[in-house]
Amino acid sequence: MRRFASTALRAEGVTVKPKKRVLSGVQPTGSLHLGNYLGSISQWPLMQADYDCSFCVVDLHSLTNMPKNLEVTKELKENTLTAAAIYIAAGVDPEKSNIFVQSHVKQHAELSWLLSCSLPLNWLERMIQYKDKTATAKEGEVGTGLLTYPALMASDILLYGAETVPVGEDQRQHLELTRDIARRFNDLYCKGGAWKKKCKEYGIPSYPVFREPEAQIVKGGARIMSLSNGKSKMSKSDPNPSSCINILDSPDVITSKIKSAKTDDIVGIFEDMSRPEANNLLQIYDITSGGNTADVSGMSWGEFKPVLAESVVEYLKPLQKRYGEIRNEEGYLEGVLKTGKENASVIAEDTVRKVKIGMGFYLD
Repeated sequence: MRRFASTALRAEGVTVKPKKRVLSGVQPTGSLHLGNYLGSISQWPLMQADYDCSFCVVDLHSLTNMPKNLEVTKELKENTLTAAAIYIAAGVDPEKSNIFVQSHVKQHAELSWLLSCSLPLNWLERMIQYKDKTATAKEGEVGTGLLTYPALMASDILLYGAETVPVGEDQRQHLELTRDIARRFNDLYCKGGAWKKKCKEYGIPSYPVFREPEAQIVKGGARIMSLSNGKSKMSKSDPNPSSCINILDSPDVITSKIKSAKTDDIVGIFEDMSRPEANNLLQIYDITSGGNTADVSGMSWGEFKPVLAESVVEYLKPLQKRYGEIRNEEGYLEGVLKTGKENASVIAEDTVRKVKIGMGFYLD
């Protein structure tokens, strides 16, 4: 069984400075798209040499959009396996990183409840995503999960003592909330003589349970926008299916979506802050072609779109091929996730035990 690197080294008696832990993940709602890949997943393999990495398929988070829950759950199992296979196909090595499914580790939900009971309601109500969605939602469409999911997100991070969390700028507020939650818990339950007495009784270190994680705005991660609106992020929830290029789309589908992508009336393909669609398509071409934007600057949109489509198709081809190999290897993916669950559960249970000690629970 693969263990977290720092844990394994300590168990073998090797004196070495442990790597910082990193945790990240993606929701298995619908197909993962080019924005997911270029913005985050493609960066994960680069972290494996320098960090002790865990990458989680955050399936519990997929249920926060209450009106679409029934639609999501119809394909949740398959989408979960697809996401995990894409992680590996993208270069996340199960021998170097831990890959697991969030709901397989029961401590995620358990810690979320424990933290929620010490979390002021107004901290959750001020979250931007909650305020934005409740402002436009119809009566009865907002579920409790939309309000409380930041506590679950905090639990995902705090369970493993993650010191660094790769996030986009739009997620920074959630990371700051996680830091606030960790600080509040430590202040309430991990100070003074009572805490030291508990630590001595149960034979655990007397330092606070949680560390405050730092945000890592991943350098090189691209913010890919919708093909139908250059001012909005590419999103799985967009009602227009042609707005997203899914990682597993066929060449014909990719070509069709790029052909229908929104453009403008300006002659020439060049970067301009006032041209969001042009900037977005150029960024996609720049990444997928290896930085050859000068070659297309004199083209019309009709000339450029087929070139862009071919570039995206060729860029995704190796990943799609590796994905197919992973899914066709009987038992391989399930074995990776089973090992990942076992690895994660050891550390998660240790964290929850310390939380319960701090909160005064009777432990069996």
